[in-house]
Amino acid sequence: MLFCRCNALHHGLSFRLFLALGMTLLLLSSCHNKKPKVFDPSYVDFEAAYNPYLENQFYPSLVMGVASLSDQTFGLNDTNALFSVSVTAPASNAVLRITIDSSNLNYVTIFQEVLPIKDVRYTFHPSVKWKYDKLYQIRQQGITDLTFTCFINDEEVDVKNVRINYRSANDCLLSVLDSDNKLHDFRWLFAAYVNEEHPYIDSILSDILQQGVVTRITGYQKDAKSVVSQVEAIWYYALERGITYSSISCTSTPTKRANVQHIRFFDQVYNNRQANCVDACVFFASIMRKIGLKPVIFVEPCHAYLGYYTDSKRRSLRLLETTITSWVDFPALTKNYNETIARDPDAQGTHRISETMNSRYNKYLTADEKKRWEDGRMSFEEYKRVIAHNIFLKSTEQNRENYNNNKKLFADPDNQLYQQLDIEQLRKLVQPING
Repeated sequence: MLFCRCNALHHGLSFRLFLALGMTLLLLSSCHNKKPKVFDPSYVDFEAAYNPYLENQFYPSLVMGVASLSDQTFGLNDTNALFSVSVTAPASNAVLRITIDSSNLNYVTIFQEVLPIKDVRYTFHPSVKWKYDKLYQIRQQGITDLTFTCFINDEEVDVKNVRINYRSANDCLLSVLDSDNKLHDFRWLFAAYVNEEHPYIDSILSDILQQGVVTRITGYQKDAKSVVSQVEAIWYYALERGITYSSISCTSTPTKRANVQHIRFFDQVYNNRQANCVDACVFFASIMRKIGLKPVIFVEPCHAYLGYYTDSKRRSLRLLETTITSWVDFPALTKNYNETIARDPDAQGTHRISETMNSRYNKYLTADEKKRWEDGRMSFEEYKRVIAHNIFLKSTEQNRENYNNNKKLFADPDNQLYQQLDIEQLRKLVQPING
């Protein structure tokens, strides 16, 4: 028995020694057969970088807004895209391949070019395959790394990591200073937040028709008066919805070079019933675009208001100060009316709402309208309609003098402070941001 155990042990050790020797020979053979690198990484000097003027700040809204363009350029001096890669050609007609690994923001991306002349340094701007659905869902800042791998003639030469700080999709880039302190305006990106394709709008139009301000949605099929009535119907809907003014800081400065504004998406305005001047402009403009109207957003320093053409040939323009929706709170008014009538079903005249509500809202009535309301000759629905109509007229005139004084500034394409953003024209370059 002892001999058998020793013999078995001897054979076991021999087998393990044989296996170890075989693995060693295999590794030596592998090392011996491995092809030496042809291209020197230090000579190729591969570089990958993010746009220097954005200072590593990545704006999802900028990428989504121009996603339909085959050449995503942003007008930032010589660096016309978000990323750049540079190499020195180690041989004539060498094939360069750059792979960008997947991350939480992008899919694997492959970029390939031929480097015609040896010793020449080449710079390219690869377009990244973004995960657009993920970009839309970003609501707070974060950090991610993008890995760029350089291949020359299928040989891996070098690897670089580029770290970017991504912003919320609600952050809209306003302007960027380049190295010469020249200001590049990006407020054309407001058009990306105008979303005539949003699925909520069909049900909104149905609600608008039920409210009875207009009986048909006709766009420009009729006269200018019909167009204004359709816009007033949208206005009345916004009041009934209770969309009120809610200020957000005009700009934030994440870097020394860039200014940014937070803009709410269409569904955020609809659900939260809050909007600043830009939010409300894009909300109204979205519905206007859906029914075939031509809205224009007028942007001044720290303010924006809406305009729209009353004819398809753009001969006549009307204005709309959207923040005036905050002058009234129709949901609160309706609640007060219902509570008062529940307590006193026979209430007449001004007694149908509280004294506080009468004091707040009667100032929007003419003397004759106020008398009709006090005498009980005006229904509650008519009361709201009259108030809505009167402040709609005020919203039309609110910016008239200001607009007339600044017409030349709006018409000057080189003026960075005053912008006239024609949404229909911008649609050729900027698409709606969708989830």
